[in-house]
Amino acid sequence: METVSTNRAHGGTQGVYRHASKETGTDMVFSVFVPDHAPGAKLPVVWYLSGLTCTHANVTDKGEYRRLCAELGLIFVAPDTSPRGEGVPDDAAGAYDFGLGAGFYVDATEEPFAAHYRMWSYVTEELPAFVVANFPADQARQSIMGHSMGGHGALTIGLARPGRYKAVSAFAPIVAPSDVPWGQKALGLYLGDDRAAWRRHDAVALIEDGATVPELLVDQGEADQFLTQQLQPERLDAACAKAGIQLTLRRQPGYDHSYYFISTFMEDHLRWHAARL
Repeated sequence: METVSTNRAHGGTQGVYRHASKETGTDMVFSVFVPDHAPGAKLPVVWYLSGLTCTHANVTDKGEYRRLCAELGLIFVAPDTSPRGEGVPDDAAGAYDFGLGAGFYVDATEEPFAAHYRMWSYVTEELPAFVVANFPADQARQSIMGHSMGGHGALTIGLARPGRYKAVSAFAPIVAPSDVPWGQKALGLYLGDDRAAWRRHDAVALIEDGATVPELLVDQGEADQFLTQQLQPERLDAACAKAGIQLTLRRQPGYDHSYYFISTFMEDHLRWHAARL
């Protein structure tokens, strides 16, 4: 592990690190905030998955989580959103919604993406093992949250691994990627035409197919420019109601898709996670 930077912040240490990933076949960068703690203590971990075009740096720079994580005793881990580096294929047209910065938290099966775009395995297996080995993280106390594409990742991973994550929440998530343009492009190019494979990476479809968690917390800005075409939280609301999942869906007037929105409600989410960790 290479340490890119570390800084004291709000009663803890904020670090950015690089390591060689076997899953993605390239170096991956992630950030970790570790609050001050007693020697030998193991701390609960909150995973934060970012959205389209983002890296670890978006939430690290603008998420306003450190003070709360220090107060609540939470390690906060923010992975990158895709593999990067020489030889990693991008969108053929250079579009923002696919390829670099847009891994969609799946393991690609289609060429030329299958060799590197293994973000599901990286986020659920490789990086957690690496974090537990190198930081004072309690692997029995983990939760997951995310924004937009990362909200999609948090919901699908949480639903697929309900025994691992004690809490699951999201800001403005893509809840039904099989049926919206962002998701249809990404799932088609990463996973091919098999719609059954898509359903394993679609929160609404997973719930319809029997996946469950006790509860979910979702915040959605009502002024979000992507609300109607790409996000459609009412579909998650309906699926959870039918499946008996307790969904707290908070529609926030005047808020858009930006980190002004996320930073405003980050404290609520972290306190909600801490209560379950």
